[in-house]
Amino acid sequence: MHDEEARLAALKSYDILDTPFEESFDDFTRLIAHICEAPIAVINLIDRDRQWFKSEIGLGTRETPLDVSICKHAILQKGLFVVPDTTLDPRFQNNPLVTGEPYLRFYAGALLETEQGLPLGTVCVLDYQPRHLTDAQADVLGIVARQVMTALELRKRTRKLQEALDRNEQLREDLEDNQRQLLLLNDKLELLATTDPLTGLDNRRVFEQTMKRLLELFARNATPFSLVLLDLDRFKEINDQYGHDRGDQVLQQVAGMMRPALREVDMLARIGGEEFAMILPDTHEEAALQVAERLRREVAGADWETGQLTLCAGVARVMPGDTVTSLFSAADKALYRAKTAGRNQVCVRAVAVEENP
Repeated sequence: MHDEEARLAALKSYDILDTPFEESFDDFTRLIAHICEAPIAVINLIDRDRQWFKSEIGLGTRETPLDVSICKHAILQKGLFVVPDTTLDPRFQNNPLVTGEPYLRFYAGALLETEQGLPLGTVCVLDYQPRHLTDAQADVLGIVARQVMTALELRKRTRKLQEALDRNEQLREDLEDNQRQLLLLNDKLELLATTDPLTGLDNRRVFEQTMKRLLELFARNATPFSLVLLDLDRFKEINDQYGHDRGDQVLQQVAGMMRPALREVDMLARIGGEEFAMILPDTHEEAALQVAERLRREVAGADWETGQLTLCAGVARVMPGDTVTSLFSAADKALYRAKTAGRNQVCVRAVAVEENP
């Protein structure tokens, strides 16, 4: 059990309470809301008689009384604190935020903790429906909590260095080094926001943004490109038989096989579950079909510890009037035909490439 007075003194030392919103902290809440697919995301600090939000999405308030706080329970234990269904937890069944607006049903919070082990608050996500986090989402929540503490420590150091700099000009070099660390922290945040945490590939958001730019370029000068959707066949059976950890390893191996097959200008992303997508600039359907077919053969011919693994692919070349939605739909329909044709197939809009011996 922590010393409450020591904890409050540590919180006060950061001089963070009742400060304005800051974009660097708001980026963290936007990130965890996006990755955890949650309508509410908060950077929460527990004061003596209130919980105060340095950043929040979905609540519309900067603080609430401590007696209705779920986070005050989270700081009493180490690691990730998860409440899958608040209505089934005796600690929260009668909480007014559960029984009334906004009818909170799910909570997951990662601890904000000083180097001395004193808890300051949490980085948390909440939802209106009972649910669970995936392993990757839980990992990201913990990573972001550590990065928030790094930002608080750097903010604290910057303030102290600035105060000392007023007294001693020789400390300027230390301040500049600290500012470089802040820039590196922002770079790390950008990486988290644009990549899939499991495979290191681009994520769906970045992939769709790239498609929008290429569609705008195509509308101006008809520069062609092709979209390829790839989906591993019967991947659920691997997770069911060997466990999700082994399934994650398979996804990482597949991503590693795909990268060398592409040019530097091509884009590869994991857009969900066992589904990957490629954008091939300045590439017509026939060439895109060859790339997809080569990947299909490589995956089918590899030696997998989980038994034979195959994939299907759907190929669609951009057409006049296409939008992100219509182009995805065209490739997805081709992928569906590949699946229904017996799997281990590559299809374009009306052409299926049969597997050769």
